[in-house]
Amino acid sequence: MIELNMANTLNSEANKRILLLDGAMGTMIQNQKLTEKDYRNTIFKNHKIDLKGNNDILNITQPELIKNIHEEFLTAGADIILTNTFNGTSISQSDYSMENHVYEINLSAAKIARQAVNKFSSAELPRFVAGSLGPTNKTASISPDVEDPGYRAIEYDDLVIAYKEQASALLDGGVDIFLIETVFDTLNAKAAISAIFQIADETEIVLPIMISGTITDLSGRTLTGQTPEAFLHSIRHAKPFSIGLNCALGPGHMRPFIDELSRTADTHICAYPNAGLPNEFGEYDETPEITAEHLGEWADAGLINIIGGCCGTTPAHISEIAKAISGKPPRKIPKFEKQMRLSGLEALIVRS
Repeated sequence: MIELNMANTLNSEANKRILLLDGAMGTMIQNQKLTEKDYRNTIFKNHKIDLKGNNDILNITQPELIKNIHEEFLTAGADIILTNTFNGTSISQSDYSMENHVYEINLSAAKIARQAVNKFSSAELPRFVAGSLGPTNKTASISPDVEDPGYRAIEYDDLVIAYKEQASALLDGGVDIFLIETVFDTLNAKAAISAIFQIADETEIVLPIMISGTITDLSGRTLTGQTPEAFLHSIRHAKPFSIGLNCALGPGHMRPFIDELSRTADTHICAYPNAGLPNEFGEYDETPEITAEHLGEWADAGLINIIGGCCGTTPAHISEIAKAISGKPPRKIPKFEKQMRLSGLEALIVRS
């Protein structure tokens, strides 16, 4: 199989410094106060249902707007920008009857991000495009019907098909990394991993995989009940470039869970928290300075290799985070016997 040169460059840069992700594309789009007409443009003028809120379709109807947002984050210091494809699967796009446009949505998103990164990247400071694969709006592990706990709104094989369509388009568009993000159901994430592996087998192109889960509340578990360490064990077969957490929590509440991963993961740690918790209007009030103070302390404590922002974070946040982590070394990846602690069953097998 072929590992692209950018993967080697990414590893080299991650060994030198803490890499900086971008901030919240959704927040930036929301700040534009776009209308239904803006979302449709003339391309989807006669589409049968409303498109407002379908941020992914803007890759087709408002590509300059998306490119400008990418460039704002790159100007602020981001090393890695995420494609505008969080809801880019046919599963999520079915809410807007846009399933037939999934390939175009993702291909356009990757090309837009690639163009922005190429403008800012240099041999001395390379920048990277991460293809965002979101969790979809359905879960393979939990029934949406309290009266029928065995029911599932989506099957695993259907998730694999949807993720493969998305990831193929992102690869064709020129991404450097796949980022499976905001994982609340590990079975969904495993479907995305399987899709990426299938593409690698078919194309003989292997891209680094970043995986980021979501701790939904202060209990310290994902929606499907896993602790950060259990989540890590569940996806280790993917040999991810990084494991981490994003969304749901601000940096103050996320820190103990990142600390747990930092102590147990034999790969890079990536984190991009929200700008605090939302207020009563669903808005985020944590200032760039406060967010950066938290994340600068994470760097001082040696917890992170890649850092950025999720909901509510703007280029101002990314700029302040860049200052806070400047010159600080990345977390040293620990080496474990047999790479990770053995479960009781595995230990018995090894001893026998």
